[in-house]
Amino acid sequence: MKPEPIYSDTDRLMNVALFVSGSGTNARKIIERSLQMDSRYKVILIFTDIKDGRTRKNGSKMCYAKDIADEYDISYEVVDIRDFYKNKGLKRTDLSIRPDFDRLVINKIENYPIDIIALAGYKSITTKPLLDKYPGKVLNVHPADLSIMDGKERKYIGIHTVRDAIIEGETELKSTTHIVREKVDHGEILLISEPVPIMLPSKVTINDLKKNKKLLKKIVDDHQTQLKEKGDWQIFPATIQMIAEGRFALEGKWAYLDGIKQNP
Repeated sequence: MKPEPIYSDTDRLMNVALFVSGSGTNARKIIERSLQMDSRYKVILIFTDIKDGRTRKNGSKMCYAKDIADEYDISYEVVDIRDFYKNKGLKRTDLSIRPDFDRLVINKIENYPIDIIALAGYKSITTKPLLDKYPGKVLNVHPADLSIMDGKERKYIGIHTVRDAIIEGETELKSTTHIVREKVDHGEILLISEPVPIMLPSKVTINDLKKNKKLLKKIVDDHQTQLKEKGDWQIFPATIQMIAEGRFALEGKWAYLDGIKQNP
């Protein structure tokens, strides 16, 4: 079986949809890269699962997707996930109806000529209807090195990977871009970033961090910021550009870059 390019119509610019749920910093970096002279892609849509105007308890804005879409004159669509669950009378933790939500998402976006979907800080788990509609075309960036294994399973998955890596005594952090599959954080690895060293304050040990949640949170937040700047913001736009150039291909559970098999 021959590896199939993720995107092959390289005579034209690849159309990208960005899914955003928060500040949209990853989305901005992807858009900024698309505006460079050598870019082979363009962002044609910003979709969000949080309607404009929602705020946190402290009054700060919850999502900036609409602002970014307006700033760059990009089409915008929304299906508010909180309203969806409220109308169903269920809690957002009930994933059994999440495919129904994704069917609504598809209804909103399917008329756009989308080649690739990039989850740029999108906080809703994507499910089978959406992944089947865009097979092998949904991308994410994850704040961990997904090639690190714990036996036969990927070690750093989920939402607390920076904290987990620090507590486990890792010496560095990396970000990973990957294809999104039904099993969360288990899609094909595309790029892994350069390392960000883990630096603890002088004389502070891992055991100290386990006992001091406030200090642990500060160190995690500091490293998370560094990883986003030196990891996510670098490899996510680069991955999309390389896909648009026809350089990535998929076969089975493997990704290929320029014909070379990548990490499992």
